[in-house]
Amino acid sequence: MLFLPIGLGLMGISCREEPLPKPEAQLRLEYPQRAFRMYAADCPYTFDYNGLATLQEKNGCDLVLDYPNMKGSIFITYKQVEGNLRELLSDAQKLSYEHVVKAENILEQPYINPDKGVYGMFYEVSGNAASQSQFYVTDSTRHFVTGSLYFYAKPNYDSIYPAAIYLQNDIRLLMESLNWKAGSDENN
Repeated sequence: MLFLPIGLGLMGISCREEPLPKPEAQLRLEYPQRAFRMYAADCPYTFDYNGLATLQEKNGCDLVLDYPNMKGSIFITYKQVEGNLRELLSDAQKLSYEHVVKAENILEQPYINPDKGVYGMFYEVSGNAASQSQFYVTDSTRHFVTGSLYFYAKPNYDSIYPAAIYLQNDIRLLMESLNWKAGSDENN
């Protein structure tokens, strides 16, 4: 009989759970699966883009890929190379480095695809800069395309980081899929 109260007492002590601190909560952002479309209008280039974006044609071959759910846009500008490649390159690089005041870092990533005749640079901007990404691509003789990623809100890098990474991947896809149309010398 003496064993029964001792046994019950031991069971009561051993069944207690140790209190453990709960881990900090992490924000989980999930973006929809990409569904690609091809842009192939009357411009001298084509590229694939994320179908989640709304494509708006502006002046001539200037475009805006708008992502309303992420409150961001990729602005794309086309210019013909007419003996002004050095100036176009300088302007694209200067635009990217105007963000150095607020940026923590600007990472340059060259893009070279000699089979397609596409050469360029991708700038990944970290920190509270106005633009989180810039890029340019060219065939170095006739065509020059630049692009910039902007968000609708005042930049807060910690808050926009997941969307910035998602859209940077879309920009890389755009650069990698870009093709110059054959005989596009006469267009635009």
